[in-house]
Amino acid sequence: MSANSILLDFSLDPARIIDEVSRKDIVRMCKENLEKYLTALKICYDMLTADGYLCILNETGTGTIVTIRFFEQGLITINVEYYRKDGDEPKISFDQIRELENNLVQKLKLNHGQSLPPLQRGPLTRYFPTADERVIEYDIDRVLFDKRSDFQKIQIVHSKSLGNMLVLDELQNIAEADLIYTETLMCRGAENYAGKEICILGGGDGALLYELLKEGPKHVVMLEIDEIVMQACNKYMNSICGDVLEKRTDENYEIIVGDCMVYLNKYIKEERKFDYVFGDLTDIPISDTPTGEIWDFIRLILECSFQVLKPDGKFMTHGNGVSCPESLRMYEDQLAKLTPKVSFTKSTAFVPSFMEEWVFYQVQREVANATESV
Repeated sequence: MSANSILLDFSLDPARIIDEVSRKDIVRMCKENLEKYLTALKICYDMLTADGYLCILNETGTGTIVTIRFFEQGLITINVEYYRKDGDEPKISFDQIRELENNLVQKLKLNHGQSLPPLQRGPLTRYFPTADERVIEYDIDRVLFDKRSDFQKIQIVHSKSLGNMLVLDELQNIAEADLIYTETLMCRGAENYAGKEICILGGGDGALLYELLKEGPKHVVMLEIDEIVMQACNKYMNSICGDVLEKRTDENYEIIVGDCMVYLNKYIKEERKFDYVFGDLTDIPISDTPTGEIWDFIRLILECSFQVLKPDGKFMTHGNGVSCPESLRMYEDQLAKLTPKVSFTKSTAFVPSFMEEWVFYQVQREVANATESV
C-alpha cells in the first residue's frame, strides 16, 4: 500500500497568473485534462494567497486530491495524491502523466512543463537522502527487518539491484553490493594487517570485521553499542559479514556490546595500544560550522583514538561525499588542531548504494619531514 504523489510544474508569463479571467481558464483547462484519468473532479476550495492563488479539487468517492497552485512569479504546480492498494494499477501511468504535461503545455501555451514519475510514499520506504540532501529513489521491493532499538530505527530492505541494505534512522548505511566501501575504508592492498592489533569503533554490520580477518591480524576488538543491528545483519547480511556476528569471541577477535567511549577510556587507563583504530561510526556532519553534539563526539573520538594508537599507528575512517567539500574541509581543520600533530591521506570510491563518490581518511602522527597529502 502507498500514497502516490504525481507532481507537474509549468512556467508561464506572470501576467497570466495575475489576471483573474486567465487564471480561471487555466484551472478549467487543467480540470478538463485531468478528468481524462480522474472522474467527477470538483473544486472544493480556492483562495487568493500572498503570492498567487490556490485551488483544491477532489475526485468524488475516491479521496483523490488535486492541488493547483499559482505563484505570481510565473509558476504553476499541480499535485495529485491518491491511495493505492497493493496490486492495483496506478490511476495515471507515467506515460499518461507525460501526455497530460504535453497537452497542457500546448493547449495553454505555457513556456515550459516538467513531470516526475509517481512518488510512492508509505510503509515501504523507497527514498533516502544523499550526503548533500538530495533524495534518491531505490528499487526497494520489500522490507525484511524493521525494529527500533534503544538507540535507533533499524531496517533491512531489499533492493533489486543492490541486494539487501542496512538502513539506520532512514539513512542508507551499507548494501550487499558495497564491498568497495569496506575495501576503501581499510585501504586493502595498501595496508598490511598481518599480525596487527586492531580496534573497530562501531562496525555493527560486521563487514569491516569480516574483511579484516581475511588479512591475518593478531587480534581485532570491535566496540558496537547496538546488539539489534548485529542480530539483523547476522540474519540478513551474511554476504558482507559472513559468520563473524554468530559469536562474540573467537581466537582472533572479540565483539564487545557497549559504548565505545567507555572502552576507549578503559584502554587509555590500561595503556593498551593498537596498530589501527577504525572509526566506523557517524559520517562527518553537514553543517555551517563544526559545532554541536556530533562534532564534539568526532573530536572526542579522534583525541581518544590517538591515545590508544601506537606511535606509528593509523586512524582510519569514512568522511562524507565529495559533494560536501565544506564539511570535509571543516573535518580537516579539526585534524590540524590535534596534539601531537597528525598528517593524513585520503581515498575515494564510488559506493553503489550511496550513488555518490565517498571520501575516506587515513590519519597518523606526523613524523619528521612528513608532508600532508590532500
